[in-house]
Amino acid sequence: MDKLLIRGGRQLHGEVRISGAKNAALPELCAALLTDQSVTLQNLPRLQDVATMLRLVRNMGVLAEEGEDGVVRVDSSRLSSPEAPYELVKTMRASVLALGPLLARFGEATVSLPGGCAIGSRPVDQHIRGMQAMGAQIVVEHGYIIAKLPKGRERLHGANIRTDMITVTGTENFLMAATLAQGQTVLENAAQEPEITDLAEMLISMGARIEGHGSSRITIQGVDRLHGCTRRVVADRIEAGTFLCAVAATGGDVVLRHGRADHLEAVIDKLREAGAGVSAVEEGIHVRSEGRLRAQSLRTTEYPGFPTDMQAQFMALNAIAEGSSMVTETIFENRFMHVDELLRLGANIQVDGKVAVIEGVPTLSGATVMATDLRASASLVIAGLVAKGETLVDRIYHLDRGYDRMEEKLRGIGADIERIK
Repeated sequence: MDKLLIRGGRQLHGEVRISGAKNAALPELCAALLTDQSVTLQNLPRLQDVATMLRLVRNMGVLAEEGEDGVVRVDSSRLSSPEAPYELVKTMRASVLALGPLLARFGEATVSLPGGCAIGSRPVDQHIRGMQAMGAQIVVEHGYIIAKLPKGRERLHGANIRTDMITVTGTENFLMAATLAQGQTVLENAAQEPEITDLAEMLISMGARIEGHGSSRITIQGVDRLHGCTRRVVADRIEAGTFLCAVAATGGDVVLRHGRADHLEAVIDKLREAGAGVSAVEEGIHVRSEGRLRAQSLRTTEYPGFPTDMQAQFMALNAIAEGSSMVTETIFENRFMHVDELLRLGANIQVDGKVAVIEGVPTLSGATVMATDLRASASLVIAGLVAKGETLVDRIYHLDRGYDRMEEKLRGIGADIERIK
């Protein structure tokens, strides 16, 4: 099992390229199942979850040819098995995104209940109720969602869908399914993340009729068929935010090429209040940091609020900032598992339910720590970059699920970090 060895105390300088967003690449690979024509996706990140999704669609009979520089051509004209089996998706929650496209195009789908990070419940009942509202018959048995259209019906029908909670993957699933449904579908309480906007723009380029994406109310007029397209995956705002926190914590001066400042306003506002210099530039985002920053309290919430996927990374920054701060997690109930590992590095953090209180310390001390989930891994890397001595981060397969060669990118801007096989 791979580990990362980090020798802390170095500032970061130079330029780092931000990869395509995992949370856009996965639904867009599923969107390619909606047409029998070729779809070319550019700027796909080299991640474990992307590799898993490619294995999944190939297992269905889809041709997925990988080229250079993150280019993949997907041809699902010969898709023969509309099923997502457990053995292929047990490590990836995004597998449920195959449900909508398969049901919309083929009238049936068998999708394993998904796995992934142990950061709390992400119930699929929202997905099931939405598909049922569009006319699907669904049962859950033996760990699988088994969906099909009623006898005599060839397509899903439009519906007004309002979820009990804001769900990103639910919004994406309904969005894809509705493109081929008969009539109009209205999504109320829709998620507003940039990755959803990117997916909607891809679907529009395939011939879908969608309005309101990027807002809480999306309207889709179903069409008879979609065609192929070529699409570049949007830059990963969480990877960019992670590097912003790394530079802010260690000090230095870095340009994040292709980073989108307009997708990270809540995070950038907090970094500026902490004392870091962050600005949008033609190449992406420029971040500069000197000296010890000021601790900042935050509360995670749905986009455009402070993202839960950045909570752990900012907590690592708060751990060595001047003053005390309070971090309130409102999205996932188990997303403070990185706290115990930060304590091993010398952080002063107390957790009470959904609230963590952090008293900043002048420095951290290197130790062996264990990653518990994807974003916790990133927080431990940031902490290791500022800690005195050596930090060994174990179980980094979590990190590889969501970060494209993080150690190589960090090494390229001055970090002393290496992967140990």
